[in-house]
Amino acid sequence: MLKILHTADWHLGKRLQEYSRLEEQKLVLDEICRVADEENVDLILLAGDIFDTFNPTHEAVELLYKTLKRLSKNGTRAIVAISGNHDSTQFVEAPDPLARELGIFFYGKYENVVPTGKLDSGMEITCSESGFIELKLPGHNFPIRLILAPYANEVSLKIYLGEGDREGEFRSILSTKWDQLAEKYCDQAGVNLFVGHFFFMKEGETPEAEPESERPILHVGGTQALFTQNLPTQIQYAALGHLHRYHSVGHDSIPVVYSSSPLAYSFSEADQAKNVILIEVEPGKPAAYRPIGLKQGRPLFRVKFDALVPALQWLEENPYCFVELTYETEHSIDAATRKALMKSHDGIVNLIPQIKNPLGQVNYSLQVADLGKDMTTLFTLFYQSEKGQEPNSELLDLFKEVISQNENV
Repeated sequence: MLKILHTADWHLGKRLQEYSRLEEQKLVLDEICRVADEENVDLILLAGDIFDTFNPTHEAVELLYKTLKRLSKNGTRAIVAISGNHDSTQFVEAPDPLARELGIFFYGKYENVVPTGKLDSGMEITCSESGFIELKLPGHNFPIRLILAPYANEVSLKIYLGEGDREGEFRSILSTKWDQLAEKYCDQAGVNLFVGHFFFMKEGETPEAEPESERPILHVGGTQALFTQNLPTQIQYAALGHLHRYHSVGHDSIPVVYSSSPLAYSFSEADQAKNVILIEVEPGKPAAYRPIGLKQGRPLFRVKFDALVPALQWLEENPYCFVELTYETEHSIDAATRKALMKSHDGIVNLIPQIKNPLGQVNYSLQVADLGKDMTTLFTLFYQSEKGQEPNSELLDLFKEVISQNENV
């Protein structure tokens, strides 16, 4: 039996507005390392968005290398990591020659071919071509086949999709490639896996919402969803990255699973449990998998109050979190209330006034007839419709300055 740990979307270096998450990331990655050791895992799959930006900070890079060294147990446990849409393929693959000596295999571009050969630890890449590796691990008498599908678009694939159904053509190109690899290598004598960073859904179902903190995966023609039917039937488990919540996409026979990000990275993820996935699989049999909850890091909460005392009480009872606090008020949040709230908690990321709309208040919603009015009047009407009060003179002066500069461009 092969034991695999599936994780994704670490987004190392990610910030929550002005708040660094690096210390939390250290804690949760330490937790992932402990899970891997406690479960005696043979293989780690890291399904993209390793970093949060194309040019990660020195601290983020150092955290990745230290974590992967520990996860690899100094080269005795295999790790396969692909790039996501937040990653620079060049940056992700830069340490590959050295990392490979520790059994860490980075894969960022489809045209790349991982070198074959045996490592000092005994693990071996026995077969390799574009988008595929076959891996042998000490103590297992069967091969592990991995179809590797890092984030890609028309440019990175160096293809032209034509002017017709470009999204359909994109799906066809990828699924054809994956089918060819599976037909060539993935028989029932080995374990057959897929590792990808794409937006997958079951054809005909409502798309899963992408998180606020995630750049939507865009290809020509708009948001591109791949279908679970595009996956080869020989695959026993598809390890995915991109969506930040644990989610098993519908498929008739293959587990197609998003592991979740290890931390909540936006308030749209406020109520989500965060996990890694433990998979147990052997040749010719369905894979068994289960999520393992992660506990480290500050949770994110969206809360609403209409009085100061209960708000302060809740903040005191929940000190270790980040908060988006909506405060209902007749006019605006006065300076004393704002100061009391912000002073009581170090994790208030957003303090949002919500103006109550008493019965009989004038409806300031914009109408078609308003479109002929000047920009300042339109802005005033818009602000009134959104906030329930007129913009103050300082805000109006700033708006006039902005439109004045635009007119002079």
